[in-house]
Amino acid sequence: MSGFNSYGALGVRQSELATTAIKNAPADEDSVNARLLIRAGYIRKLMAGTYSYLPLGQRVLTKIEAIIREEMGRIGSQEILMPALQPSEPWQQTGRWEKMDKILFKLKGRGIVRLRLVQPMRKSSLP
Repeated sequence: MSGFNSYGALGVRQSELATTAIKNAPADEDSVNARLLIRAGYIRKLMAGTYSYLPLGQRVLTKIEAIIREEMGRIGSQEILMPALQPSEPWQQTGRWEKMDKILFKLKGRGIVRLRLVQPMRKSSLP
């Protein structure tokens, strides 16, 4: 396999990694995928549904991003990076603010009250 050498995927010895694999999956983890990734040392559970990517997991994500960028470049598309925080106005104008009320993560600013939300989908802020 390309990318691997005698020191492993990151070019360091397994014993030198910041994290290690564990024998048993956490008892409180319902997802089979998450159990396997935790056991292999790719992710660590921070809280329910939230995981930190460990060095091996970050390496996998970086490789996936590189593959996607390469394929996007082949078809002539362009990459953009959009903020996760979005003003509430477009959501209020379309009625989605009330319709999706129970699942939106909403924030209220200091001073002048300007409502913001963490976007459930990034395409909403495209013109």
